[in-house]
Amino acid sequence: MAPLPTESAPVPTDSAPPPTDSAARILPVIEISGSPRERGRQYGEAVRPQLHAALGYYEEAFGRSAGLTWDQVTARAARWLEPVRAYAPHLVEEMRGIADGAGTGLLDVLALNARGEVIYDKSFAEMAGAGPADEEPAEGCTSFAAYGPASGDGHVYAGQNWDWRAGVSDTVVMIRIVQPPKPTLIMQVEAGQIGRQGANSAGIAFNANGLGGRFDDRIGLPQTVVRRTVLDQDNIADALDVLCRTRAHIASNALLTCREGFAIDLETTPAGHGWMYPTDGLLVHGNHYQAGIPAPLAAAGYRPMSSDSLVRVPRAEQGLAALRHSTGPEESRKLIRRAMSDHLGHPESLCTHPDPRRPAVEHWTTLVSSLADLTTGDYHVTAGTPCDREYQHLPWNLYDGPHGGPEPTGTQP
Repeated sequence: MAPLPTESAPVPTDSAPPPTDSAARILPVIEISGSPRERGRQYGEAVRPQLHAALGYYEEAFGRSAGLTWDQVTARAARWLEPVRAYAPHLVEEMRGIADGAGTGLLDVLALNARGEVIYDKSFAEMAGAGPADEEPAEGCTSFAAYGPASGDGHVYAGQNWDWRAGVSDTVVMIRIVQPPKPTLIMQVEAGQIGRQGANSAGIAFNANGLGGRFDDRIGLPQTVVRRTVLDQDNIADALDVLCRTRAHIASNALLTCREGFAIDLETTPAGHGWMYPTDGLLVHGNHYQAGIPAPLAAAGYRPMSSDSLVRVPRAEQGLAALRHSTGPEESRKLIRRAMSDHLGHPESLCTHPDPRRPAVEHWTTLVSSLADLTTGDYHVTAGTPCDREYQHLPWNLYDGPHGGPEPTGTQP
């Protein structure tokens, strides 16, 4: 695969680690289209090596954290098959196609899509050797939206640092899903996942953050299904309706931004939702509850599982404040990348690096730093930590797809 365009030099930051041999790595890019089963088959064939690597990593990780064999993991994941089929049968067909293309089983693919639900399911905490003290930290991420007064060049920006297990870094791919009449999607996903973070040709960006906390035993939908369904919508009201009317199995934060210059953050939980709006055009969210602590967690003595989130959020806000003085998109990208490369609290900083004090299977890192320019439709990502990697400019424009056309009427001046 020929290298894709990149831009700008590595960003120097205080306490930044030296560049590594992987600094020039770029994320694989794939495009799929056709019926759900055909899209899945194309996807599975394209990511076969990465998907099998992901299965190997999670087999080791689940074995270490809970003593589960992979057969036990897939048996636990099977409980989500019928709820997903009832809610979105086309996504089950897409997962079946992925399994066919990758040469694995449907439940293997479902387990990759429900890996967060398996970890945070209440029964997991009740297993021998597991409990509140051993609870896995929420999937780490720091998301942002910036527009209006927060954007000196007048563009609408959305993005995040996606922090998760370093062991899956080589399984991350950029995928473009062409599915008319639904919007065309661009997402960063772990190989085999049908949804995660991204944006669509209707000008809606979806960024997400794990929140943690276990609730009741009722079965809800996996986050990959919820997030994909949000991005399948062609307007912000319908996207919000998905989040408000769908019962997800675990808590997760959703930051929605649209090209008209609007953003809203929803802290979605099985017990209810909280919401936040930007302040002067800037909204940043991490991995702790910022809109309000859900009553079941407050009653149990809630404490943030990702304590570093309490540092990452204000540091991102401080860094992104420089965007107010930007004179153009190129400068804005440099300022955003610099802000998201902050190392206060290293290694568990805004730009996260593996902690050598932990076993390798438990290492965390920033897998992708993403930036969607919802004004121009340009999408940029780093294949790892942004402090020592250049932006990769994806070869697709967001607006090359249904609902892409001119900016809709009703946009604020």
